[in-house]
This record gives sequence, structure tokens and C-alpha cells, in this order.
Amino acid sequence: MKWLEQYPKEVKGFLVASLVASAGGSLMWPLTTMYVFDELGRSMQDAGFVILIQSMGGIAGQLLGGAMYHRIGVKKLIVGSLLLNALGLFTLPFINGLWGLFIVMMGFIGFCNAVSMPAIQAFIGFRFADRRGELFNVIYVANNIGVALGTAMSGFLAEISYHLSFVLNGVTSFGFAIFFLSYLTKLDGPGVPEQSHHPQPKTPLPAGPGAWALLGNTRIYLFMGLGSLFLWFGNSIWNTGVSPFIISEGMSKTAYGYLWTLNGILIFAAQPLTNAIKRWFARTESSQMTVSALFYLSAYLVIVAMHSYPGMVLAMVLATLGEMLISPAIPAFISERAGHAAPFYIGVTGGMGAVGRVIGPYAMGTMYDGGGLTPVAWLAAGVAVLSCLSFMVHARLSKNSSLNHNLHDKNARQADASSPH
Repeated sequence: MKWLEQYPKEVKGFLVASLVASAGGSLMWPLTTMYVFDELGRSMQDAGFVILIQSMGGIAGQLLGGAMYHRIGVKKLIVGSLLLNALGLFTLPFINGLWGLFIVMMGFIGFCNAVSMPAIQAFIGFRFADRRGELFNVIYVANNIGVALGTAMSGFLAEISYHLSFVLNGVTSFGFAIFFLSYLTKLDGPGVPEQSHHPQPKTPLPAGPGAWALLGNTRIYLFMGLGSLFLWFGNSIWNTGVSPFIISEGMSKTAYGYLWTLNGILIFAAQPLTNAIKRWFARTESSQMTVSALFYLSAYLVIVAMHSYPGMVLAMVLATLGEMLISPAIPAFISERAGHAAPFYIGVTGGMGAVGRVIGPYAMGTMYDGGGLTPVAWLAAGVAVLSCLSFMVHARLSKNSSLNHNLHDKNARQADASSPH
């Protein structure tokens, strides 16, 4: 792991803590449906409803976490949300027979976990402004290594106890909170410049600190958020199209798990390939989003054309490359362009993407019941086209915004030079 040597000690510590936290978080999400169906004896419809409530809590958490970053402070926001998330996880083993309370707690956990997401991403963008794009990608890789480890352990832990998975997830969330408390306390010490936490914006923002004023600056977030919504809507095909297709074709359930194992391996091993793509075809974050949508589109077209397991494998390779391009690009773009308001816009775009994750499974599940995998794959391809178009509009608007901003600076410099002194 020689590539880690180029980073300072505080970055290495952050990467390790992030990896452990993501491993703990991934202990739970693969087991939620199984827990509701197996341990609680509820229907699959009830299990789907729990996932819906958890996702809705996540949307609210993304929006609130971004909006409250500067209002209550990064330390209180991140540490507080992680501690509350841990508290919610610790209570799950004690509310087995209380179905209504279980639903409320799952929504609470989804909310608290999501509150910290835009705050952590914004903090990285502020703290490491000179290398933010690179670090977003490195942390994304570290998180996915954690996810791979956590999902691999989740099945073994479920054989012992579902509650053990919840408790260990709570332990990692609590540990991540303690890490951030210590980390941010050191940064608040003497000699730490204030601008390392709250830099001045590079792009002028609407007057007034209110959310409505920030929402009026649509060039920064609107079409990027719509593209993300369509992208994650289409990505629902893996759970509500590919998964039931594999089962209906008589393939082993482990074949579906192997697809996600491949996803985790590629996220780490294919970094040289995505770096080459960025150098050759997608130098800016905006172009990386558009190329990402094209990779997703090609993956869904492969599923349309090849109703076979090799086709699923090829589609997963293409979709993973798309995921690797877009996941670091969005927070990097916002951190670069939005300056002081970056947490708000990260929360808004994250919330819009989460909407796609909520409505995608229902729409695709309904289509699969009516016609199988083919209409689901065509729907995914259609929304991938919409995603690509949204990102292209976003790229054009952001380019025009940069040109206008540069022209304004040039005119201002010329005016200063010609004015008498």
C-alpha cells in the first residue's frame, strides 16, 4: 500500500476510521429484510415498508445535515448524529415485539446516519481543499473495502445472532463519533487557521443565508441532482430485476452475491483504468458525471441484449466503472464551486439521489411482475439516457458560469488598471 505514504498522518487515520465505520454499517443493511421476515415473522411487504421508512429518513437526514452544517457547527453535527445513530442501533435488540416502535427506530437510524454524510463530505472538501478530488476518490475506495468486509461478515454474524450485527454496527458508529470528537478537537486547538474549516466561496452565491436563496442558484445543483436521481433510479435494476431473474432461471443465489463481490473487487483493482479514463476523456468533474451515465447506459443495454449470467457479469463491470467515476465527482464539484455553501448543496443533491433509490424499486418491481426482466432493463436504459442528458445540461451551465465568472474578473482587473491612482 505504498500509495498511502504520500498522505499525511491525519489522512491515514481518517481513512482507517472511515473503513471501519463503513464495514460496521454494511453489517446491517443486507440483513434488514431477512431480519423482518425471519426473526420477526413479518411479510415481505412489511420488510419493504421498513426499507422505505429507512430511506425516507435518509432523505430528510441528507437535507438537514447539509443545511445545518454552519448553523450548529461541524463537530456537534457529525459527532451528535453518529452518537444518536449508535444509540438507535443499540436499542433494536430490546424492541423485538414492538413492531411500531421498530419502524420508528429504523426511520430514526436512517435519518441520523444520513445527517453525517454531507457534513463529512463537506468537511473533507474544506480541510483538504488542495487535494479534495483525489481524497474523495481514496475515501470512496476505502469505504467500499469496508463494505466488502462488512457484507462478507454479515452472513456469518446472522447465523449467530441478528442482534449481534446491530450491536457491532452501533459500536463502529460510536467509535467513529469518538474519532471525530478527538480529531475535530485537535483542529480547534491554537494555531489552526479558521479558513481551514470555513473557506470563502470561489463562486458568488445568492444574497442572504436562507435555504430558499441558496436553492435559487440552480446552476450548481439542479441538473446534477436530477442526473443523480435518474442514475440511482436505474441502478435499482440489480435488486428488482437481476436478482429475481437469477432466481427464476434456477441459478444459485450465490451467483447474485458474486456480482457484488466483483463490484467490490473492481472498485479497488480498476482504479488505474478509471484514472486513465479521467486523463483521456473526462478531465473535469462534470464530464466524469456524463461519462459515468454512459457506462450505466451501456450496462443496461447489455442486460437487454444478453439474458444470461455472462451478460450480467459484463453489465456489472460497466456499471461499476460508472459508479467509480461519479461517486467522488459530485462532492468534489460542489466543494470546488459552492465554497461556504458546499454542505447545503451536498445535502440537496444527496437527497435528490436518494429519491431515485426510493421510487426505483417500486416502479421496477411492478414492471418485473408484469413482463419480466426485459421491460425493467429498457426502463433502466431510458432513465440512464435522461441522466446523461441532465449531466450534459449541468456541464454546459457550469461551463458558461465559469466563463462568465472569468470574464467578470478580467473586466474588473482592466478597470482597476485603467483607473487613476
